[in-house]
Amino acid sequence: MDENELVAASRDGSVSAFNQLVVAYQEAVYNVAYRVLGDREAAADATQEAFLSAYQGIKGFRGGSFRAWLFRIVTNACYDLLRTRKRRPAVSLEELASNPSGAWSPLVPGESPDDYVLRRELNREIQAGLCRLPPEQRLAVVLCDVQGFSYEEIALVTRTSVGTVKSRLSRGREHLRDYLLSCRELLSSGKRLTR
Repeated sequence: MDENELVAASRDGSVSAFNQLVVAYQEAVYNVAYRVLGDREAAADATQEAFLSAYQGIKGFRGGSFRAWLFRIVTNACYDLLRTRKRRPAVSLEELASNPSGAWSPLVPGESPDDYVLRRELNREIQAGLCRLPPEQRLAVVLCDVQGFSYEEIALVTRTSVGTVKSRLSRGREHLRDYLLSCRELLSSGKRLTR
């Protein structure tokens, strides 16, 4: 079945069809949630909440881009968690105890230990830079530069105009670039950003 058939079957109550949509999108949805929230557990919560909301609301899906509709739902779930976090900031002690330096990533074949450490540090700084952006800019940068969404798709997800998307992307990229340029020692391994 193609995506449109899976959506139609899901709207008719097929759990199996909806599960196929979940399998198709779960990695991308989680990745967006993680990049927006900067926390694995919160991203997993937002992902679960997004799929639950999508399942409950699939009968109300009126057509168009299912992908944009689904990412709008995960965006809302992320914004809800950000608002909650703002009201009640918390740090997961379990996360700190199990992995005090951030997300684990395996060695790339042929990668030296030094390159591995530099890559991990650069990834950490990119995520830190993303987390410093206002949520709207962060989401635009993640959807465009990480997920490869078009400006039009981002406008659908964020319910804004293409001009607003371009503006948020421009500002977000500029702030992220400035942040990364302030971390020049990480970029000495041949990865350079230009002004």
